[in-house]
Order: sequence, then C-alpha cells, then structure tokens
Amino acid sequence: MEGLVRINKYLSEAGVCSRREADRQIEMGRVSINGRMAVAGDKVSPLDVVMFGKEKVSKEEEIILLAVNKPTGIVCTAEKREKDNIVDFLDYPKRIYPIGRLDKTSHGLLLMTNQGDLVNKMMRSGNYHEKEYIVKVNRDVTNEFLQGMAKGVYLEDLAATTRPCKVEKVARRTFRIILTQGMNRQIRRMCEVFNYRVMDLKRVRIMNICLGDLKEGAYRKVTEEEWRVLQEQIKDSKG
Repeated sequence: MEGLVRINKYLSEAGVCSRREADRQIEMGRVSINGRMAVAGDKVSPLDVVMFGKEKVSKEEEIILLAVNKPTGIVCTAEKREKDNIVDFLDYPKRIYPIGRLDKTSHGLLLMTNQGDLVNKMMRSGNYHEKEYIVKVNRDVTNEFLQGMAKGVYLEDLAATTRPCKVEKVARRTFRIILTQGMNRQIRRMCEVFNYRVMDLKRVRIMNICLGDLKEGAYRKVTEEEWRVLQEQIKDSKG
C-alpha cells in the first residue's frame, strides 16, 4: 500500500519525538495503532489511528524550528516525568522536541523542532556539523591546555579519542571551542583530563544559527535566511 511509513518516522514527522525516542516509547508500550499496541517496525498509513499515550497523533504540516536560550537546570527531554523538561518549560502551543542535548548544568543555544529528519541530519556525528561553546574554567587557560584540547583528547571512561577541534583563548579563564561531535559531557570530560574544572558552559552556535542576544529562557523562530542556509548545509547529510 502506498503511503506507508515506519511508525517511528511517523511519530517523528508528527512532532511527537525523535525516531530514537519513538523506538523507546514503542518498546515501553505507549504507542498504539488502530487499538493494538505498536511494535518496532510497524508501518502506518494516513488512514490509521495512531495514539501516543491518550493523545491521537496527527501530522503537523507547519515546519517549526525554534532557537531557544536554555537556562541551567532545564533538561533537554520531552519526557513528562522529568519535572524540569524543556517542553513544559517553553509551553509552546504545538508539539516540538529538542534537537540533541545540552546538559542540565549548561546553558545557551538549543534548537527545538517538529522535523524528525532534520534532527537526524543535524546531530549525526558523521556529518561533522559545528557547535560552538564559550567555557569558563577554574584556573588560567594556558597554551599547553589549548593545544592539548585542540589536537584531540583520549577519554578513558568512554574509551574514545575526541576529534581535533578549534580552540582559542577568550579571557584569562575562558576559552572558545568548536566541536563537530557530541560525546556525553564531552567538554567537561576533556577539561578534566588536563585537571581543569568547568565553571560555566554556554553554547552560542549550532551550524549557522547563533544565540546572539536572545534572552535566557526566551525563544524565537529561525529566520527565512537561517532556514535557507541550514537546508543548504544539510542537503548532503545522512539521516
């Protein structure tokens, strides 16, 4: 039958959550198709009745992409059981979810969308898309530290070496770093290898979209020009 799509993609395109999160929700038994519990790999058509919890899922036609200035203390999840989740914090009138993560103790730019494929293309490490951060540490930034961070750092607890990256000093105890990957707590872990402790971590850019002077806790829709450039940058990216 034409028009059939996998249930995780359907949920993603409807703005419910990312495909990966959809797989988790299906496994937890929170998704049904025509009254029966969904299983991974199920396919649905526009005629099927899909329920997420007690809500009927329908595809959102509007493309939503928001730039958010996430405060510290807010968690980048759509999971309602997390009382400080970003979705409830923003209280946006349509269903959206975060693109990637920003640690609870970090702040700055976070993108929110209802476009599942966009999430996959922007956040997949193999696509080498840039994310830029301003980081304050507990002691003076040295040239040795900057060079060590830039050439790649072996993280023993993750059994992985970070990619070479761009790092520059901004102030006595502050540096700028541009990454093309997103390991768990990557910057904090990298700093710890050199006996530095992160005191403040702020993301200021994701690809071509910048935080600018957006107030903490506020959000804005990306501009038409930002959307055009973003589409150009991800056109050859793998989902």
